[in-house]
Formats: sequence, structure tokens, C-alpha cells
Amino acid sequence: MENFGLLLIFWYGILHAFGPDHLTAIADFSIGKSKKKTMTITTMFAIGHGLALFIFAKILDTYNISEVILGYGDTISASVILMMGIYLLFMVYSDRIQLKKHIHNGQEHVHIWFGKEHKHDNRDTSSAFTIGVLMGVGGVRGMLVTLGMLESGSVDLVMVVAFALGVMVIFVGFGSVILYINKNLLNSKKNLKRVFATAGLVSVVVGTNMILG
Repeated sequence: MENFGLLLIFWYGILHAFGPDHLTAIADFSIGKSKKKTMTITTMFAIGHGLALFIFAKILDTYNISEVILGYGDTISASVILMMGIYLLFMVYSDRIQLKKHIHNGQEHVHIWFGKEHKHDNRDTSSAFTIGVLMGVGGVRGMLVTLGMLESGSVDLVMVVAFALGVMVIFVGFGSVILYINKNLLNSKKNLKRVFATAGLVSVVVGTNMILG
């Protein structure tokens, strides 16, 4: 029964990851990135998400917190998505998303960056982890109920790992879709602005719907 329970938790992680807020966040961070960076971002998002869910699930498993306070977790998740959308739209319409092509070892490479100067750093990776943590706050109630029903109300690390692996399967798979977009669509400044504007608009719609809902 234990293995079957972990399998159900893994499946719940897969279903949980299909939420529009999660896929929107992955898209916002992964568009325009290299294959290595995209896979790193999706993995860090999943790790941050699973870690937050585990920590807050343990807190809720120990302390009785009112539904009003728990509702703020959903508001935080929605606000993160909404703010990401507004940021992307601002970057698009202020013309602060740059694209440059160059030939390296006989192959054409496309570099995409935000701002005036092209800098190589890991801020997007750490930001993906942080966003994963913040959004984990909003999903903890549903996970706690599911895990509690399966394992007699106790939440442990193995259960959350199974859940996080289910989440990661979808995140990495969706990251592969973003890689296809990066490779085949982001080859001109015009297409670049269209893709980022679409991602920003979707983020605003999803975030607003979550807040109003």
C-alpha cells in the first residue's frame, strides 16, 4: 500500500503541475533561453516548489491555521504571476528585450537578453527557484489534504519527493516545448516581441483570474 500511495502522490504532482499558473511561470522564465538554461530553470522551479510545499505542509500538519490566513498563499501565487506578466509587457513595449545573431564554429547562435547590456549571470536561475518557493505557498493546502488522506495525515520528505518528481516531469516536458519555440520562432526581433507579449498577456489574464476567483 505504501508504494501504491507514493505512486498516487506522484500522479497528483503531475496533475498539480498542469495548473495554468505553473506552466505560465515556466514559460515566462524559459522563453529565449538556451537548452541548458531552460532545463536548469525548470528543475530549480520544481525544487523550490517542492521544498516550499514540504515546509508549509509540515507547518500546517502541526499547527491549526485559519482558512483566512491560508488564503493569502493563493493571493501570493496569483500576484507573482500577475507581476511577471506586467513586467514582460513593460519590457516588450519599452523595447528592452534584445536579440543578436552571430556565427560561432560555423553555426548561427541567437542571444536574447533583457536591458541594454548583454550580461551572463545566474539571476534567472535563482529567481526561478524563488518563484517556485512563492508559488508553493499557494498549493500547499491541496497537497496537504491529498497526502494526509493517503498516509494517515502525516507528511514526510519521501512523500514530498514523490510529489516533486511528478511536478518535475511536467515542468521538464513543458520546458522542451519552450525549447522548440526558442529554436523555431525566436529568430527575429518582431517574433521575439510577439512571443514575449503573448506570454506577458497570458500571465496577466491567469494572475487576474486567480485573484478574482
